[in-house]
Amino acid sequence: MNGGDSKDDEEEREQVMSEVHLGCPPGISGPHISRFTICLPSGVESSRFNGLFKEEESCTDQEISFDEDGDLILPRRRQISRRCFTMKIQHNITSPIPNVGLQVWKAELILSDFVLHKMCTSMEFHGIVSLELGAGTGLAGMLLAHAAKTVFLTDHGDQILENCLKNVQLNSGVLNHQKVVYVRELDWTHPWPPKVSSDLATQERFSWSSSELEEVQKASLLLAADVIYSDDLTDALFGILERIMSQGSEKVLYLALEKRYNFSLDDLDVVANGYLNFRSYLKDDSECEGLELGSLPCFMGKCIDVAEIPQYVGGYDRGDDVELWEIRYSKGKL
Repeated sequence: MNGGDSKDDEEEREQVMSEVHLGCPPGISGPHISRFTICLPSGVESSRFNGLFKEEESCTDQEISFDEDGDLILPRRRQISRRCFTMKIQHNITSPIPNVGLQVWKAELILSDFVLHKMCTSMEFHGIVSLELGAGTGLAGMLLAHAAKTVFLTDHGDQILENCLKNVQLNSGVLNHQKVVYVRELDWTHPWPPKVSSDLATQERFSWSSSELEEVQKASLLLAADVIYSDDLTDALFGILERIMSQGSEKVLYLALEKRYNFSLDDLDVVANGYLNFRSYLKDDSECEGLELGSLPCFMGKCIDVAEIPQYVGGYDRGDDVELWEIRYSKGKL
């Protein structure tokens, strides 16, 4: 057995768990279905989604207070009205590292909040074609389907793709049936575009058709969440991004990530090496427009202030280590 096989075997044995799934029933080895409540934050109006956000009554406790003598005033529960809907997501409680796409991660919820806020406050995503890379459970892309014309949810591996397709089916009553959601295989280490089968009878379940690849050429929006945790994977991601974003119409990528810190023997410090590799691919606008770089293709990145995005998805704590990036690709000058 070579060193690479040993590393792969170790990753298969090591089980990881997303913070989002803390509190899920213990001892469940297979898929588990969680319900994510999506609510309009106060101050956000969205008349275009009246059929989606429905009035719900819920109870809440008033803040604890004291009277003039310092005695506790028992809080009373009060009814509040919120406009909400629910998404059902099938996921694993834990998974080996190669199958982390079977879980919901914090960055996916941040990306979902961003997508929802864009949909509710602008027409930017209305009628577009979108491609999500490393879609995992598919939550963000499915939410986008309420505004977009076509959404491609892509990932690698039959188990992850089957789980993603199951989530599309679980939410068929919530999804807008006038839109189309495709679940497709996309291996970042393989050439782009993927091979297509001309024989529909032998076409594999998650393979591409030539007409779908033509549709992706028209895509204006790319999404990705929590795909930055391995240098090899990050290198493969930017390799396929260059191929996709350099073709067809101009595209923007919104990528959410969580910085993960580990102790490095090389640095003798706690560092986020995966994050540093990710940042090495990005230039700011001024660098790409500089004289020396003006003729070269490059990725331009801008970090979005997450604090300015209201929280639509309930039941999770954003923390301080999640970032959202807007990434564009400059083809350079001929």
